[in-house]
Amino acid sequence: MTTPSAGLVLDYLPLPGGAARLVRVYGDAPCLALPAALPGPDGSALPITELGSYAFSEALRTPPGEGLLRCGVDETGSVHPLPLDPGAELHPIAGRFLEEIALPDSLRVIGSCAFYNCRALRRLSAGAGPLTLGSDVFLNCFALEELRLRAEPEQSTGLFALVNNMTGNLRALFWPEGATQPRAALWYPEYWEDIEESPAHILLHSFSGQGYHYRQCFLNGKLLTAEYDAIFPQGHDADDPTIMALLCLDRLRYPYQLSETAAGAYRAFLAEQTGRVLARLLKSEDLEGIQALASLGVMDAAAFAEGAALAARADNAAAAALLADAEHRLRAAQPSPRHKRYDFDF
Repeated sequence: MTTPSAGLVLDYLPLPGGAARLVRVYGDAPCLALPAALPGPDGSALPITELGSYAFSEALRTPPGEGLLRCGVDETGSVHPLPLDPGAELHPIAGRFLEEIALPDSLRVIGSCAFYNCRALRRLSAGAGPLTLGSDVFLNCFALEELRLRAEPEQSTGLFALVNNMTGNLRALFWPEGATQPRAALWYPEYWEDIEESPAHILLHSFSGQGYHYRQCFLNGKLLTAEYDAIFPQGHDADDPTIMALLCLDRLRYPYQLSETAAGAYRAFLAEQTGRVLARLLKSEDLEGIQALASLGVMDAAAFAEGAALAARADNAAAAALLADAEHRLRAAQPSPRHKRYDFDF
């Protein structure tokens, strides 16, 4: 279970049925994990089921309403009530200050514009179970590129609602609590919606890129991997080749319900794009990703040479050593050429 961040102050409203709507969070750290429950007015524990509208935007656009409560989180992760002092000087964790957030497993509703203008937000994690999102939840969240689901890939989650609220490139990881690595990783490429008006004044909608179609591969909140993998062979010329290569890498790296046919298509494309992937992994200093790529058998001598040059240009000695070691093991595993034998009988 995710441990709540210490030093937080939270404003919230009790809801009918013994739950709470989070209104505002204050603190000095840009990365936070919300507690699972907040103290009720009668001493009960209220699970956080809702994020209020504009909860993490730079400014609240609507008054929170009557009955507002306040609590704090100490260094042990314990939550305790606090007096509601309107004159207290508190620093909101909102807008450009917020970088990472772990939502509680109990959350079911995210209000409209909850993360409006959170331009530095790069990672969001959530538990299993459905999510309902309002409008423009992630408006102007240009840095958000990673979603983590604390769930198994076969579980129902809010991923469908999350990825369909964003049109940019997104990476989703199914990473259960306590697991040492993800169970599955999937990319949702960026896409654009085009609207044209016909001579009969009918609006025609079309999409550029496959990102929209990837975002539809769910049923009752559960991931449909076969439908997801079936999209790739249909074409991806309108998509960023680097993102598509990373999509291939992640499906091969964490092959949850991956068929041999789909794996073959991913391997063929990835073998042609190893330079793009290595450049991206070097930029993010992802040595584990480089090691995974090198171990898939999609790199030939030319690819290893290109990788060595890219690592040298990035001044990344660890990556250069990793690639050299992988190439050495690959060559050692290859059978030695047989020498012809000649018999001379005089």
